[in-house]
Amino acid sequence: MEEKKLAIIATKGTLDWAYPPFILASTASALGYETQIFFTFYGLQLLRKKLNLKVSPLGNPAMPMPMPVPVLIQALPGMQSIMSSMMKSKMKSKGVASVEELRDLCLEADVKMIACQMTVDLFDFNTSEFIDGIEYGGAATFFEFAGTSDICLYI
Repeated sequence: MEEKKLAIIATKGTLDWAYPPFILASTASALGYETQIFFTFYGLQLLRKKLNLKVSPLGNPAMPMPMPVPVLIQALPGMQSIMSSMMKSKMKSKGVASVEELRDLCLEADVKMIACQMTVDLFDFNTSEFIDGIEYGGAATFFEFAGTSDICLYI
């Protein structure tokens, strides 16, 4: 039986959007899928050595809050940091692995992580800013794999 394949495109760089690609990729790998994640645009933030991810409460009305917070209050300076701290604390109290732990798990599980070279060049990133163990490639690199994948997710 041929190994199943999962291809993921990660385009977001906030704390709440960091979890889905790493959870899905590590789970798929544990289930025997050959797995790749293509990180492009703001998703490249997830490959930085030093993560400083924040939750973006604006434009995220489904975010569960202990009490309703009007949009105007969410826009105040410092609210993003407060809400990010609340989310990190909640995850820790529930035993949810950190983004760094999930990312390391993916690397250990041979999930292939590809940084979009065009985005690296576009934003003048230095490859020394990114973790070891990743590859660099363009859309064609992703399509080589995605074109033969059983599942392709855009996150």
